[in-house]
Amino acid sequence: MNQNLSVIILAAGKGTRMKSEKAKVLHEVFFAPMVHHVLAAAQTLAAERLVVIVGHGRQTVEAAIAEFGVTTVAQEEQLGTGHAVLLTESVIPPGAVMILCGDTPLLRPESLQRMVAQYHKSGAACLLMTTKLDDPHGYGRVLTGSDRKVLGIVEEKDATPEQRAITTINAGIYLVERDALFSALSSIDRNNAQGEFYLTDIIEKIVKSGQSVEQFVNDDPNEVLGVNSRVELALAHQELQRRRNRELMLSGISMENPESIVVAPTVSVAPDCVLEPGVRLLGATSLGHDCRVGQGAILTDCRIADDCHIGPYTCLTGVALKQGGKTAAHTRQE
Repeated sequence: MNQNLSVIILAAGKGTRMKSEKAKVLHEVFFAPMVHHVLAAAQTLAAERLVVIVGHGRQTVEAAIAEFGVTTVAQEEQLGTGHAVLLTESVIPPGAVMILCGDTPLLRPESLQRMVAQYHKSGAACLLMTTKLDDPHGYGRVLTGSDRKVLGIVEEKDATPEQRAITTINAGIYLVERDALFSALSSIDRNNAQGEFYLTDIIEKIVKSGQSVEQFVNDDPNEVLGVNSRVELALAHQELQRRRNRELMLSGISMENPESIVVAPTVSVAPDCVLEPGVRLLGATSLGHDCRVGQGAILTDCRIADDCHIGPYTCLTGVALKQGGKTAAHTRQE
């Protein structure tokens, strides 16, 4: 356990652009609520305390994340991200605090681990994850000095035309010393276009206190994609599917048109299998060595032994095939 680290995950928002009554962080991305992906990445840090801030759909969110054994803090009034984090002060022990967003399911554990390592080496009071976008519209711009240290963050709605031209954006991920965090939060106000307590305002407060804020640059903008709409939900799903398929191909599985193939994270596939276009492997399905799965086949909770051939457009649920088994095209069995 990392006794000098706590993690806070912001998961209180409704997500109005999702056009749904469901809490935003519970919308599924690649077979799991998006907040599950964030929690899984955070758990690799072995933090002393893992806190999730809940709000909209509180009971449903708490039930959905119960398996992770986290501490939850309720934000009854939606007064902004700064207000949300301030509510956790009583449950955060001394040390460093990483702040994540529950709607960033593409975050890689390796990036968070590198960020922690850089923080300990830097001696800065705060490390801010940044990235560059060709089109930064909608994101907070990062203001820096000549030494590339961070001076502040300005939100899109509050930015001047010159500031909007900045392409370095705030990824919404912070690693900050606990006392510096809560001291800064206690002095921010709501004098902005949204009338909210912005978490981003802590950067300027920390800098003005004489402490330094540095950047952790993430070179992959996709990784910090915040999911705010159904369109972005689909893009996040595609990216996680792409990562999964790449891992499988590198482990010895052939895929014809991998962009069309879906293999759930709960599925196991042995080397030398061939997956034709449009295949969907779901649930607890397992494939033995040297299997071929025909175009458009859908297998759910199936156990397929070595050297099996699944015909095109086959649909099987809960079926076990012995070694060398075959199914004809368009077979359906449950």
